[in-house]
Amino acid sequence: MQITLAAPNDEAGLKALLQNCDLPFYDLTPAHLTHFLVIKDEDQVVGSIGLEVCGAFGLLRSLAVAESKRGQGLGHQLIEQIETYARSQKISALYLLTTTADQYFARQGYQVAPRESAPAPLQETTEFKSICPDSAVCMYRNL
Repeated sequence: MQITLAAPNDEAGLKALLQNCDLPFYDLTPAHLTHFLVIKDEDQVVGSIGLEVCGAFGLLRSLAVAESKRGQGLGHQLIEQIETYARSQKISALYLLTTTADQYFARQGYQVAPRESAPAPLQETTEFKSICPDSAVCMYRNL
């Protein structure tokens, strides 16, 4: 299993993984896949992480690992790879919203920040505006 950029034919498998992990998926379009990484086991998507590029900032989203593949460090590998990818896109900081994984991301070096402190372009994303509830924890990491 290796981490690769998502291809257009990964959309259905990615959405299925996100749905199985109780993560939002209905707003994803083929255009989003440009900045998504996936892990496949044969032809099945078993891991994912995405990035919405907003100028010098990125919104990290859709970190998911299939239940059968958890405990192998794949989530950590996905985060490392998306951070490397973000740097190659000239992104200076990553932000995310989470309702369940704030402690996990804190162990990965992300810090809690007031939601309203996120850069304006990120606040205009669907995740900030409507998908993630106001109770979601906002976190960031400078790259």
